Amino acid sequence: MNNTVSQKPFLRALKGENLKSPPLWLMRQAGRYLPEYREIRGNVSGFLELCYTPELAVEVTLQPIRRYGFDAAILFSDILVVPDALGQAVRFEEGEGPKLNPVRSVADLDILSLDRLHEHLAPVYETVRRLSVELPDETALIGFAGAPWTVATYMVEGKGSRDFANARGWGLQDPEGFSKLIDLVTEATAAYLCRQVEAGAEVLQIFDSWAGVLSENEFEKWAIEPTAKIVSTVKARYPDIPVIGFPRGAGILYKRYVAETGVDAVSLDSTMPLDWAAENLQDKVALQGNLDPLLLLGGGEPMDREIRRILDRLGKGPFIFNLGHGIIKETPPENVARLVDVVRGG
Repeated sequence: MNNTVSQKPFLRALKGENLKSPPLWLMRQAGRYLPEYREIRGNVSGFLELCYTPELAVEVTLQPIRRYGFDAAILFSDILVVPDALGQAVRFEEGEGPKLNPVRSVADLDILSLDRLHEHLAPVYETVRRLSVELPDETALIGFAGAPWTVATYMVEGKGSRDFANARGWGLQDPEGFSKLIDLVTEATAAYLCRQVEAGAEVLQIFDSWAGVLSENEFEKWAIEPTAKIVSTVKARYPDIPVIGFPRGAGILYKRYVAETGVDAVSLDSTMPLDWAAENLQDKVALQGNLDPLLLLGGGEPMDREIRRILDRLGKGPFIFNLGHGIIKETPPENVARLVDVVRGG
């Protein structure tokens, strides 16, 4: 690791250093709340075109770095590029979100294949390569993927869901069959993340956005075990690459997740009690989080007060300031500027 990399605050925190001013980035920091993003988004035919066009994906990744000077940039892409690359057509409908032709049995898995994974995702790797050159020297580059359980929910449901009845039902009634899907997504995700590191990503984050709907037994089988496989595969090739896990909604199961997956840090959702997280997790991994995005949307003194409370509770150990989930699209950009100012001591 060269000296520039070793001095990046974000990477220092992930290595366990307790910094006086915590590094800062925000989930969905590149996105619809920024007018410059909306201008670019309005000139492409669809969301995936933006993800698969390196010059545009680089530009929207850099926009919040220029505005706010965050300590890390996260690759602009989407977790559903993996099923798209496996052969399950993905489309995004305005106002409705992602739509996929559902896979709900072992027979349906015949349409999926690893054969074209890297060819299909080559534009994403090119985006990472360009970002690794174009980012400021002090800014770390985060690659990411969805966790197998969360990606599988979209693959099985065919869209977002409130109860995940089809995905959970398949896993409960035919765990052997559902394991074939999870194993395929796990293998694809590990390979995808390794290629991102090869292209220049310095940190990886695994988003398990729907981990919180799983029972304890399901959580072990569909969240912990696949994530542990991915982390071990990545670490076997790139032992120095930090991995951040985000099992959103997992509650006290965060403790098992940290102990059993091998991640270097966890991102906390907004429901996590700060004192519990500091006491049970922070001596084992770096913590990232966890301002409620609704407080960022509203801004003002309530936001300032909660930022300072988070800094007070979590700032005594390795810590990265972030949200508990992604920025809400209606958030005023000036509220984000205020957040940055408060976190950095303003």
